[in-house]
Amino acid sequence: MEGGKVSSVFDLTGQRAIVTGASRGLGRHFALTLARAGAQVALAARGVDRLAEVVKEVEGFNGCGVAIQVNVTDGKSVKRCIEVAENTLGPINILVNNAGIAVTKPLLEHAEEDWDSVLDTNLKGVWLVAQEVARRMVHYGQGGSIVNIASVLGERGISQLPGYCASKGGIINLTRAMAVELAPHGIRVNTIAPGYIETDMNRQFFTTQAGQRLIKRIPQRRLGQVEDLDGILLLLASDASRYMTGSVITIDGGQSAML
Repeated sequence: MEGGKVSSVFDLTGQRAIVTGASRGLGRHFALTLARAGAQVALAARGVDRLAEVVKEVEGFNGCGVAIQVNVTDGKSVKRCIEVAENTLGPINILVNNAGIAVTKPLLEHAEEDWDSVLDTNLKGVWLVAQEVARRMVHYGQGGSIVNIASVLGERGISQLPGYCASKGGIINLTRAMAVELAPHGIRVNTIAPGYIETDMNRQFFTTQAGQRLIKRIPQRRLGQVEDLDGILLLLASDASRYMTGSVITIDGGQSAML
């Protein structure tokens, strides 16, 4: 960026985006990044009360923001969400499929309900939102970009997060399957797989001894910052990636490169 403006190749002026899980953490930052690049943004989350402040920030970039309540595990709720977004902004060109949860406990202590809640939100939710947005992109014939948010744990295992690892691995292969089928419609589907990114939700953990040990296993010896994801998000959301689909982009400070 120069002087606060995004390079023209990443300019999203006139584009209409929806970001799920946009009330905090990565989702909030993704919404602001798209708005800063010129997009009008629909911010979707289960609790809309947290979205009001983010909407104001989005509008501060001379953009248009709207808060929409959604339960990504419910197909009817997803359909209503996309309808509201379209009625307010117009046909959606960009989807950032970010909503997700994690249950952390030993494998043998995981209950069926733990598994279902994580897989329903992280994988079924991504499927439902992407499918509904893709249907509408096909209908309008304008193409678009779907960016699914996975994790390095979609291709690597770790203890105490069986559902999370399984769901993120599912997102990666779902992305590839969707990319192949939707390419003839001008719809690109790609995945960002972040490593350890510092947010309000995990900041305290990384001050503990266990957290510090994890940081020392990252070749760059630091946590990622939300800003480290800006470049790849704008690449995948914009026409700069017009010949990319089915790609999985890892951003983890070199962590997954280690044995």
